Amino acid sequence: MTPLLTVVVPAYNAEAYLRRSLDSLVGAGPLVEVLVVDDGSTDGTAALAQEYVDAHPGAVHLLRKANGGHGSAINTGLEHARGHYLKVVDADDWVDADAFAEVLSTLAGFVAGGRGVDLLVSNFVYEKQGKKNKTVVRYHGALPRRRELRWAQTRRFGKRQYLMMHALIYRTEVLRSAGLRLPEHTFYVDSLYALVPLPHVRTLYYLDVDLYRYFIGREDQSVHEAVMLRRLDQQLRVNWLLLDHVRTTPVADRRLRAYLLHYTAIICAVSSILLIRANTRQSLAEKERLWRELRAADLWLYRRVRWSVFGQVSNLPGPAGRRVSVLAYRVAQRMVGFS
Repeated sequence: MTPLLTVVVPAYNAEAYLRRSLDSLVGAGPLVEVLVVDDGSTDGTAALAQEYVDAHPGAVHLLRKANGGHGSAINTGLEHARGHYLKVVDADDWVDADAFAEVLSTLAGFVAGGRGVDLLVSNFVYEKQGKKNKTVVRYHGALPRRRELRWAQTRRFGKRQYLMMHALIYRTEVLRSAGLRLPEHTFYVDSLYALVPLPHVRTLYYLDVDLYRYFIGREDQSVHEAVMLRRLDQQLRVNWLLLDHVRTTPVADRRLRAYLLHYTAIICAVSSILLIRANTRQSLAEKERLWRELRAADLWLYRRVRWSVFGQVSNLPGPAGRRVSVLAYRVAQRMVGFS
């Protein structure tokens, strides 16, 4: 029996929190294939995952590999996935039980009805450590609910709306036909996972349920600002890969093209603000180089990204302008519950 959904769980030294993630995923029987990809862990991650393999034979599988990073683990999961659809759930995150049941019912309807919906979008919740009030990211206004859509039927995404990996369940064949191959030994590849396959998505469906619980707040997390500042080179690498993809991939649908520009502007703004936050002569020069080289490579793309709201706010002139840029970034973080 072909599983309805493959869930790829990239795991590196995740012994302390993997159990919560797996507990939220098992129990659906042959409908769900869970692939735990142990990315060269040095703790008890593999042993813990093996407990679930033994307890749920045929439903949970452990794939062990040398350390290659988050993207490498996702690549491995995609190579082995048998499900009609695929979702990535990081080892420190989890899914809501009721929402997961509704997602599976919806996907089953797609398959039973022969409807090749390429992408299911659902909401995600910022589970900030120590914070009682949770922020939910929804796509109201941009995506009509519970309808099979083409890009032309979508609407403008709000300034705080963009499709993070946590919101996405792709049809597995879409990822393969897109030739998705994420870079190894590189953080922040989620941005590529959330953007590169989209031109291959012909139909999408928005299920307005709060499925994914995105845990943030640990000081060692890759998205913690101090960690991001140490890994600016990797953020910039992903930024350039994203720009090159948008620049070289023809997109006919104007709604999809508008969304890709919206997402690109956000990523460029994040890179710019982080370079400002690093506040060294080298980092400020790197910020200027980012925009200068984008202009030289593609003037059309540069104009649309640089003169977007995000591009303008992240490029205010002088030391005072840079302080305002960082303040705006802080406000945006608080509005989405990230800090």
